[in-house]
Amino acid sequence: MTPLEHALACAARGWAVYPVGTDKIPRTPRGHKSATTDPDQIRGMAVQFGFVLVGIATGDASNVAVLDIDRQHNGLEWWAANRNRLPATRTHRTRSGGLHLFFKHQPGLRCSTAKIAPGIDVRAEGGSIIYWPAIGLPVLCDAPPEDWPDWLTPTPKPAPPPAWKPIHAVNADVQRRYAEAALHNAVRRVAGTAAGSRNANLNAETYGLARFIQNGALSPAEIAKAMAHAGIAAGLDAREVQATIASAMGGAAQ
Repeated sequence: MTPLEHALACAARGWAVYPVGTDKIPRTPRGHKSATTDPDQIRGMAVQFGFVLVGIATGDASNVAVLDIDRQHNGLEWWAANRNRLPATRTHRTRSGGLHLFFKHQPGLRCSTAKIAPGIDVRAEGGSIIYWPAIGLPVLCDAPPEDWPDWLTPTPKPAPPPAWKPIHAVNADVQRRYAEAALHNAVRRVAGTAAGSRNANLNAETYGLARFIQNGALSPAEIAKAMAHAGIAAGLDAREVQATIASAMGGAAQ
């Protein structure tokens, strides 16, 4: 079979293809974004650009995600140690001696490099691979692509709480800008307080900021939120922080 015939066969499977040169560089100006399953468009690209290698756009375009196992960086050693955990899915040998394991694309799965292990890459949404059987490399397993293994999907780390930032001035009021600067400095001082004086410093700084409530430059909620962030950043317990802030603001109001 010619590379064009391989490209058409891939398209018949539902894999979006595009022409690639022997250097693995796409021949179309838009690269894998030109990938299509339309036979007429594929023949048109063959006439205009020529197929030396066949590229497949991974992700939603082809409903495939590929586990790219590199011969270098101990990729094959990882595969040998984990192959019993992997389903029997379509597998190709690559030109460099590695492996391409085909799976059904999992919505939201993105490309990654060595996040699973050194030498183990993921080709998913926004990525592409070369269809190496088009130049005679073997299909080691001709089974249909299986579901993407859950254990290969990194567990997302919880997002850190957003850092408190001074509220942007809505107008040019001098008191407002002065109060914001005082709040920012108080947060910085409390967050950097050493153990032993953290609670006392939080109390004193909060008490000092309460004077800006009377002229409307700061609201009680703004002060409480900012100082709570500072107290927790300093290492105080959240309940202790809330109690100290309430006491300081209550004392200032008397």
